Amino acid sequence: MDLKEKLLSSFLVFENQVDIDHYVHDVRNDAIKIFEEKGFPSKKEEAWKYTSLNNILKEDYSVFPERENALEYKDIKKYFIHDIDSYKIVFIDGKYSSHLSQTTHDGMDVCLMSAALNKPKYRILVENYFNKAATKDSLSSLNTAFSSEGAYIHIPKNKLVEKPIQIIHFSTGSESATMLQPRNLIVVDENSHVQIIERHQSLNDNPVLTNSVTEIFTNKRAIVDYYKIQNDQSNASLIDNTFIKQKQESVASVHTFAFGGKLTRNNLSFFQEGERIDSILKGITIIGEKQHVDHNTLVHHIEPNCESHQDYKGIFADRATGVFNGKVIVEKEAQKTNAFQANNNILVSDKATINTKPQLEIFADDVKCSHGCTIGQLDESAMFYLRSRGIPEKEAKALLMYAFSNNVLSSVKIPEMKQRINKIIANKLGVDIGFDL
Repeated sequence: MDLKEKLLSSFLVFENQVDIDHYVHDVRNDAIKIFEEKGFPSKKEEAWKYTSLNNILKEDYSVFPERENALEYKDIKKYFIHDIDSYKIVFIDGKYSSHLSQTTHDGMDVCLMSAALNKPKYRILVENYFNKAATKDSLSSLNTAFSSEGAYIHIPKNKLVEKPIQIIHFSTGSESATMLQPRNLIVVDENSHVQIIERHQSLNDNPVLTNSVTEIFTNKRAIVDYYKIQNDQSNASLIDNTFIKQKQESVASVHTFAFGGKLTRNNLSFFQEGERIDSILKGITIIGEKQHVDHNTLVHHIEPNCESHQDYKGIFADRATGVFNGKVIVEKEAQKTNAFQANNNILVSDKATINTKPQLEIFADDVKCSHGCTIGQLDESAMFYLRSRGIPEKEAKALLMYAFSNNVLSSVKIPEMKQRINKIIANKLGVDIGFDL
C-alpha cells in the first residue's frame, strides 16, 4: 500500500474518532476528495518542476503515532529561544504537551487548535476563518482533511502582545517513520501586534515528514511578525504551507531561516485585500551535503496603494540544491503598487545547484515592480583584500557570507532571535565570528 492509499484508508478511521461539528466535518470531507483526485504533486506540475517528493514518499510512515514520549525541558531547552519570556505552545509527535507549554486566555487566546475546533464558544470564529485562506492544492487539502491539532491564536482588537509566542513541534522518532500534519490558525484583529516564532524539530535520525498548514489573518492596521527556524536532522522533511490574508493598512512579515533537513518546501502566499498594505518576505538559506530547500512564494496585489518586499539569500555547498520560485500578481485595480523581489545566491561548491524563477504578472499600468536574481561565487577581490589584512581564508569566506546575508538579519525585530540566528549561521559556516549581528 503506497502512502496515498494509506492516507485515504486512514481518513474514515480518523473522522470516526474525532468529535467535531458539522461545519468542520464537511470541510474535511471536501478536502480529502481534493487530495484523492490530485494526489501528491509531481515534477510534471510547473510549481514543482525542480522538487521531487518521490524519495521521501517511499517511507512507510506512521500516520497516527501510537507511542507517547515525555520530554524534559532541560533536554530540549536549546531548541527554544530560552533567553526571553514568551508564551509557548509545544507538541510532541503531534500531541500537546501541557507541562512544556505556557498558554493563556487572559485577554486573548493562545491555545490549541483542537479546542477551537471542538468547543461551541469558538464556532463563529472557526466558521469565519478556518480554511478560508488556504488554497485547494493537494497538500494543503490533505492537511485540512486530517487537521485536529496545532496552535490557535486569537488576538483581539487594540492589543499589543507584550512577549513573543513560540510554537514548537517535536518529533521523537518513537516510530520507525512518522508523518505529522499540524494545523495553525492565527487571527489578529484591528490595531493589534504580535510576534510569533515557529520551529519543527526532530530529535533523532528516524525519517519524519511534516505537512504543515498555517493560516494567518491580519486585520485592519494589525502587525504580525512571523519567524520560521528550520534547522533539522538529515532525515527530516518539511512541507510548510503558510497563507496570509491582509486587510487595510496591515503589515505582515515572514522571515524564513532554512538551515537543514532532507527536503524543505516553503509555500508562502500573501493575499492583499485592502489599501495601504505592506507584505514582507525575507529568507536566508544555508545548506550543504544533499539537502534541498525550495521557496515558493506568491504575493497577490488586489487593491491599490500597496507594497510588497521579497528578499531571499542562499548559500549552497557540496551537492545541495536550492529553488526559488517567486510570483507577484498585480490586478488591474491595484494601481500605485510597489512590488520588489530579489533572490541572490552563492554557490560555494561547483556541484551545488540553484534554480531560480522570479515571475511578475502585471495587469495595472501605474506600478513600480522589479525583480532580479543573481547566482555567483564569493568576490575574489574582496577575498584578496581580507587575506591581505591577515584574515585566514576560512574566516574571510565566513565574513563575506555574513555580509551577504546581513540585510535580511537586520530586519529581525527580536534581539535574542537575531543572536540565535547569528550563532546558527556561524555554526553552519564552521567559524567563530566573534561578534553579534
